[in-house]
Amino acid sequence: MRVLLADDHALLLEGLKNLLEAHGLEVVGLARNGREAAARAREVHPDVILMDVRMPEVDGLAATRAIKAEMPDMKIIILTTSTEEQDLFEAIKSGAGGYLLKSMEADSLVDALRDVEEGIPPFAPGLATKLLQEFSREGRAAEAASAPAASPTPPLVRDEDEEPLTARQRDVLTLVAQGMPYKQVGARLSLSPRTVKYHMAEIMRKLHLQNRAQLLAQVGRL
Repeated sequence: MRVLLADDHALLLEGLKNLLEAHGLEVVGLARNGREAAARAREVHPDVILMDVRMPEVDGLAATRAIKAEMPDMKIIILTTSTEEQDLFEAIKSGAGGYLLKSMEADSLVDALRDVEEGIPPFAPGLATKLLQEFSREGRAAEAASAPAASPTPPLVRDEDEEPLTARQRDVLTLVAQGMPYKQVGARLSLSPRTVKYHMAEIMRKLHLQNRAQLLAQVGRL
């Protein structure tokens, strides 16, 4: 995996670079602000960008929007100290495919990046619950404000050609939406963490959703 790091703290950048390279990941660029992150992304085309929120000149959220507008397939994961709900919601709306906290363990960060390789956007434990609440609130508000002819949020199974979720996948999705990390979900359901990740990947494949935020917005329809 080729990773671009964007953070305005030089020591943190160097530490992250050393950490990821020690685990076999290739760091292809460093950026000190959002403007540099966008420029470096164009130059090196990384597999994933680890993006801070608070940066000078152009912050991480604005940079995420700009990069996704130009390179919609680019995977951007927020890595920040901010637990503010507004930052979380804006990051996902801006196109970020995950939201992690700098307080996490080093091994957990590496595991999260491996999840990205498997198509499973990572979120810090507990943040998924906040996302679910926000998207449920917005969904209710949009439904109340929309005209009768407006299209509602697409159901989980949109036509006969799509595969319905299995009972096990529904169980996994419900627990993940509550903010449980995969290890705890596995313990609750007597599954290995790898099996839980497999189920999440299958859920996303079946629902044709681009990121976990969209997926969590559908939980109320299970």
